[in-house]
Amino acid sequence: MRERENVPQIVVERGGTGSGVGPFLLGAVLGAAAALLLAPRTGKETQQEIRKRAVRLGEGAERVVRDLQHQFEERMEQARSEVMERVEALRGAVDTGLEAAQQARSDIEERIDRSRAAYRAAARSAGGDAEAELEEAEST
Repeated sequence: MRERENVPQIVVERGGTGSGVGPFLLGAVLGAAAALLLAPRTGKETQQEIRKRAVRLGEGAERVVRDLQHQFEERMEQARSEVMERVEALRGAVDTGLEAAQQARSDIEERIDRSRAAYRAAARSAGGDAEAELEEAEST
């Protein structure tokens, strides 16, 4: 039973404010420092070992930061590319919509002109009163 009491326990927490790289690095440093301080070495050897491990830890942290920065830059570039693609697609859709609206307007104006011409032709054959009504309607 006594053997179970000496077994280290690992607690994994999810979420909360304690998650991330910072707490992990802090725990690694504290654990390494405790291991070095409790090891049977001279003070000078312990100091050298602490320096050596601190340098390795610093190099590892620099690598992690560089990797994270590289990943961030890649994701930003991907996001920028996606936004630009969507902007271009939107511009194309707007241009297509404008062209369609202009074509529809031209078609409507052409139909109105044909209807007016047909109405005038019918008014001439029916008499002058219809033409005067058309001119009055157009002026309002």
